[in-house]
Amino acid sequence: MEKEKLSILKKDGVSYLLPFILVTSCFALWGFANDITNPMVKAFSKIFRMSVTDGTLVQVAFYGGYFCMAFPAAMFIRKYSYKKGIMMGLALYAIGAFLFFPAKMSGSYYPFLIAYFILTCGLSFLETSSNPYILSMGSEETATRRLNLAQSFNPIGSLCGMYVAMNFIQNRLNPLSSEERALLPKEEFQALKDADLGVLISPYLAIGIVILIVLFLFVITKMPHNGDENTSINFVPTIKRIFKRKHYREGVIAQFFYVGAQIMCWTFIIQYGTRYFMSTGMDEKSAEVLSQQYNIAAMVIFCCSRFICTWFLRFINAGHLLRILACAAMVFTLGVIFFQNIFGMYCLVAISACMSLMFPTIYGIALERMGDDAKFGAAGLIMAILGGSVLPPIQASIIDQVEVFNMPAVNVSFILPLICFVVVFIYGHRVYNRIFTE
Repeated sequence: MEKEKLSILKKDGVSYLLPFILVTSCFALWGFANDITNPMVKAFSKIFRMSVTDGTLVQVAFYGGYFCMAFPAAMFIRKYSYKKGIMMGLALYAIGAFLFFPAKMSGSYYPFLIAYFILTCGLSFLETSSNPYILSMGSEETATRRLNLAQSFNPIGSLCGMYVAMNFIQNRLNPLSSEERALLPKEEFQALKDADLGVLISPYLAIGIVILIVLFLFVITKMPHNGDENTSINFVPTIKRIFKRKHYREGVIAQFFYVGAQIMCWTFIIQYGTRYFMSTGMDEKSAEVLSQQYNIAAMVIFCCSRFICTWFLRFINAGHLLRILACAAMVFTLGVIFFQNIFGMYCLVAISACMSLMFPTIYGIALERMGDDAKFGAAGLIMAILGGSVLPPIQASIIDQVEVFNMPAVNVSFILPLICFVVVFIYGHRVYNRIFTE
């Protein structure tokens, strides 16, 4: 197994093991940022006494940064290099994290959104650089497997983010509910809000320091120049050329819906679990903590499944495995919608096993045989992360209805992830049947 891993990290007899390890660390770092952020929808809603829909502005700012910075990042990488693109991403990541301190001092919600936006502009640089850089670190035949291997470390960072969110933020926030906070006098509410914001920003300041250390390691480490020779931008001709490829164009669409499904399933597992556990007589604080534990269990399953599915790719066509997992995800999502007991929660956790392979596999398939155009192709796929910004507020607006069709609105809201998995299934089916033409 060890020889197999090393063989996919060689090209023309040159080993890329050390650069691979360093770039792969970035996958864990943006996984941390993603999954410390998902529970913040609930936290900000409580701290600022907002609706769930208003709380999802966190996700709009977070994934909006990915969308806005993807093509500027691609042009920067094309002009300079993958390494400098990663360094720029780390710098913006650190700046966004440190901006949480002045945001806390302002006592307002919107400066936090600005901090999230800048932070994710950095993540956009990181993902636009790191994914195609990993694809270039070896032969084209093993590129998708190599990317899946690197992406396997992303959920490790996600687990760390979830652990920090639960133990260093959620468990330390004042347990008063939004309704109870609304009854407090203005001075007491302000003092409570300031204390909770102080709890919330500490992990972001800590990760900012970690990012600076990683940035320093990139500064002092010599990295390969794969695909860095062509520095001409030729933006419009390149965009026209890459969007003529069906497997790329449809891959961007599939990625949009996949990311939307992932963020919805992970963001609203807290609301889904809290509603169910409170219906059994549990208080809100305990219900939230227990729901977060299920969220961590989902991420552990996601992480293990990523390694398992990467191994399966040695024997199964990527498109075929993608459609199998999408089909299973659809079945589990139906369980989330129609079960109104603990089995619905189990189904929601099980969806993570199905999602594990989707992002890197869609990414790898879409960028096949692109060569240097992969820099701009990567940007389009990173822009597709906008699905994580557009779709969750729609689901939140359904959840705010409380009840729909005589069913809990949070259950009905998972119709949106179901639709997303249908789109991913169609893409996997089309890839497997090789109906694409260049």
